Amino acid sequence: MTTVAEAVRAIHQQGKARTPFVPEVAVILGTGLGALADAVQAEARIPYGDIPGFPLSTVETHAGRLLLGSLAGRRVALMQGRFHKYEGYSLQQIGFPVRVLKALGARTLVVSNVSGGMHPLWATGDLVLLSDHINLLGDNPLVGPNDDAEGPRFPDMTAAYDPDLRALARTVALDLKILLREGVYVAVAGPNLETRAEYRMLRAVGADLVGMSTVPEVITAVHQGMRVLGFSIITDMCLPDALEPTSVEKIIAVARLAEPRLAAVVRGVLERLS
Repeated sequence: MTTVAEAVRAIHQQGKARTPFVPEVAVILGTGLGALADAVQAEARIPYGDIPGFPLSTVETHAGRLLLGSLAGRRVALMQGRFHKYEGYSLQQIGFPVRVLKALGARTLVVSNVSGGMHPLWATGDLVLLSDHINLLGDNPLVGPNDDAEGPRFPDMTAAYDPDLRALARTVALDLKILLREGVYVAVAGPNLETRAEYRMLRAVGADLVGMSTVPEVITAVHQGMRVLGFSIITDMCLPDALEPTSVEKIIAVARLAEPRLAAVVRGVLERLS
């Protein structure tokens, strides 16, 4: 079994600098959101296949590489693509890269995804700040033996998405005149999209957005004491009484149109991060 230390050592060996790269912030980009990586002044671009223990991205638009460099004046480790349960990976495998990012030195994690919108007053293309989540993946990345050096056996999740970072994101969006919704994300296993009855159920239990990712990474980060900030782009509306068929191509197209606003907010947060 690959250890975090082995993965960190492999990353350091591929960096160009004489001293190991120590990121301040880790960023995970979701489906259709890879373009933010273009803004990174990269010192190293490492394919996931060259990092021991990293799964391989199999989803369209997930480039599958780790970028080390600077963004908005901050040292960042940016994952250009993530992993999902529906690809056949365990939640422990999905959480492993987050443990590596923390071991590299990152203390803050910014996650992004695309999602289906279930709030009737929101619209396709809206940018949403994650305030909380519901885990309906049927599993948890912390199942199994606990390493007390990494975090507690029973981590508290009352503020999984850091309140101060959320307040900063709201301020940045307001200054940039970018509409920023705020709501609850529910993670399901996928890969199929949901039925009308399932959307009604998910809305009834308190979710505003539905997707197939993010929650394992956030749980892993919180377990290690990282501060977390999350964003989602609504790529299709999931209103049971007005449901229309969609496709991966449509979802990616909407994500790419909305991505410049997401990138602007993320850059603004990094610039003002204390």
